[in-house]
Amino acid sequence: MTDVLGPKPPRSRARLGVTTLLLAVYVAFVSLVTLWPDPSDLEFGSIADRVLRVLYRFGVPEAFGFDELEFTANIGMFVPLGFLLGLALPRRGWWLSLFLLPAYSGFIEFTQAAALESRVSSAMDVLANTSGGYIGVLLAMILRAMIYARDRRVIERAIWERDAERLRSRQRPAPQPAPEVFSQWQDTRTAPTQRLPF
Repeated sequence: MTDVLGPKPPRSRARLGVTTLLLAVYVAFVSLVTLWPDPSDLEFGSIADRVLRVLYRFGVPEAFGFDELEFTANIGMFVPLGFLLGLALPRRGWWLSLFLLPAYSGFIEFTQAAALESRVSSAMDVLANTSGGYIGVLLAMILRAMIYARDRRVIERAIWERDAERLRSRQRPAPQPAPEVFSQWQDTRTAPTQRLPF
């Protein structure tokens, strides 16, 4: 892309590498949590009970039970996944996340139903996971738009300062000779010429 500000700068390889690494680590974490054969080993039940007790103390109605907490947790677990995916994908390729996130969630639920007897597969989990992922992608796109706008402002400021300096250098008066040099030059022009004796 080329505009008045010049060609678009390339993506930072370091930032892309860190984002891709974090994305791979988080995908591994989500896969471990969702595809662990026996969820009782992960003590989800006791953790959920403690979280619900804390929520009830803060005034959350008791109608908000384990199912609602699990749905909310599924949304929250996929927000960082969508965020990292949105940062790792090219700016024009963000739409791939619209397919990758539900496909990954569907893969998890299909694996739970087909290969893990102690797991319960649900279409609501796919909905929750995909919703969380889309929220994360939206946050990533907002962040990228803010960074892009900031970079444009910095570049525009640098171009404005460069052009202003060029304009100032054109408007500077031509350097005048020093008064002593000018007077000596004038004296040599007005002094009578002397004839040589030969």
